[in-house]
Amino acid sequence: MESVIDRACAAALYSEGDAGLDTGASLLAADPSADDELHRRGEEFVRRAWARGWQPADVVRTVRRELDEDGAALAAGLITAETAAYGQLPPRWAEQVAALPAPAPRNRPDRFTYASAVLELYRLLLRLPVIEPAGPPPGTAADASHRPPAHGEPRMLTRIRALLAKAEATGFPEEAEALTTKAQELMARHSIDEALLAARTHDAGAPGARRIGVDAPYESAKAVLLDAVASANRCRAVWNSDLGFTTVVGFEPDLDAVELLFTSLLVQGTAAMTKAEAGQRAAGRKRTKTFRQSFLLAYAQRLGSRLAADTARVTAAAGSEPGSGGDGGRSALLPVLAARDVAVTETAERMFPRTTTTRLRGATDAEGWDHGTAAADRARMGGKEPEIRR
Repeated sequence: MESVIDRACAAALYSEGDAGLDTGASLLAADPSADDELHRRGEEFVRRAWARGWQPADVVRTVRRELDEDGAALAAGLITAETAAYGQLPPRWAEQVAALPAPAPRNRPDRFTYASAVLELYRLLLRLPVIEPAGPPPGTAADASHRPPAHGEPRMLTRIRALLAKAEATGFPEEAEALTTKAQELMARHSIDEALLAARTHDAGAPGARRIGVDAPYESAKAVLLDAVASANRCRAVWNSDLGFTTVVGFEPDLDAVELLFTSLLVQGTAAMTKAEAGQRAAGRKRTKTFRQSFLLAYAQRLGSRLAADTARVTAAAGSEPGSGGDGGRSALLPVLAARDVAVTETAERMFPRTTTTRLRGATDAEGWDHGTAAADRARMGGKEPEIRR
């Protein structure tokens, strides 16, 4: 005999429209004894998402995007319960679980409304596609063998985080630029030090991957910015526009740098854009959408040039330092960095064998472009259209 859960799921999860949801929710609302089994079924659906390559932050981001904040809170409750069953989570998973929104209380505001929302969430979870794994799920043999040792944040990252916080807080563009430049220089130096240390200890390791949300609006411009930050920090970025995230491939210290810098630059760029837009409105202009799109594209493109130049300068300086190699260190450093670049490229191509390059044509507002370029570093640049890998 079919259980209430089976009948509710059959009605709601494998059909389109609201009629099936209403039928399933009515069955569940009338039977409080089914509550625990309903949530066990949800944890099973979450485990299926892990097997398809998803991680906690990915699931919540997609639920929030496709449903709403209430759905994200329901998903957080399932994820918290499901991951509690593991003895130890990988560090990235633990960070994501700790950052989840507060779980939604059960059966609020009433049993029918709650059951309907839960079934709508389950319908979405069941339809999540298979994506490229950004590391093994917890509880597997691969997880145990690939889990990095738990440790506190390196001192260099703490310094970088403090510099970027100051850049976000200052009201002076020149100071923000100087602080961001210093942060990128520290990131580049930290990456070089980690690469040399790994070479000396013969602990090459392997590149990993991290998914970073790229949310609407103006997601194409944000993806260009993230691609620029990734490239400047010896990583590769692949944007999934349908699912609203970019997967960044690189070595762990570089992935940390990319996530920190992208988040900060997005905050700084948004603040500068809002200020510039206010001036445009005061002058009687109303091209808000095209102004913002053009602003962010210019901001992203110019920053790509700046960050790449910062990294090149630090690399050249490190290669000229005495201590290894007959030419002052360059013969030791460059092969190490080249080997890591090859490893990152091979990993990215293995994960994404069929990427395409998308040419963006969204910059149609000249004043938006000029303001975006100025926000990046007060310098002019050419108008070459950006490209990103998808």
